[in-house]
Amino acid sequence: MTKKTTLKKHTPQDIQTLVAAKREELRTLRFSVAGSKNRNVKLARTLRKTIARGLTELQLRPVDTK
Repeated sequence: MTKKTTLKKHTPQDIQTLVAAKREELRTLRFSVAGSKNRNVKLARTLRKTIARGLTELQLRPVDTK
């Protein structure tokens, strides 16, 4: 799980790639769960929280107009 303090060190592009990767992982998890049993039942929840943390950090940063 990515904590808020570690996200502050990353660039906005790094956070956007992290969010995109986690969204893709969540999408594949949702479709793979339909036919099989999942070992980690909390994985979807942690992925959603990580995505939310990344998006929140992007919203809190000032916008660069340069």
